[in-house]
Amino acid sequence: MPKELSLAVLGALHPNADGTNRQFEIRMLNPGDEVSLVLEPSNKIDSSAVAVFSFRGLQIGYLSAERCGWIGAKIKQGQDVRAVFQVATKDGAIIRVHLDGGTPTLPPPLPEPTATEDELHPSRADPGSGFWPDYIPPDD
Repeated sequence: MPKELSLAVLGALHPNADGTNRQFEIRMLNPGDEVSLVLEPSNKIDSSAVAVFSFRGLQIGYLSAERCGWIGAKIKQGQDVRAVFQVATKDGAIIRVHLDGGTPTLPPPLPEPTATEDELHPSRADPGSGFWPDYIPPDD
């Protein structure tokens, strides 16, 4: 079984009870910043919920229902589960978790997708007509 894994953080679209914005807090985090995993046994929706908090103490979301029971059980058993912020996603985040008390190691970042000029501006070219507009450089 792996000692490290990446986990999705969900629920970032919802505001915190104190009005703070989870998505804003996620955007303020850098890869490698510590995050805390907090059990929420009194959670009305899921008694096995595991909340994720930034190092500043602001909630950024929850672990997915598929993982919170398993990770929560490890925390309840006294296992030293440590987590760091990995990357922001469109509607949440990914965190990296180490299950044996070590510092999680971030995987190498994925390469940025490259796009051709036609993919960036598909409406500018009309292959059927043979018309291709001249390149207009951006104003500096």
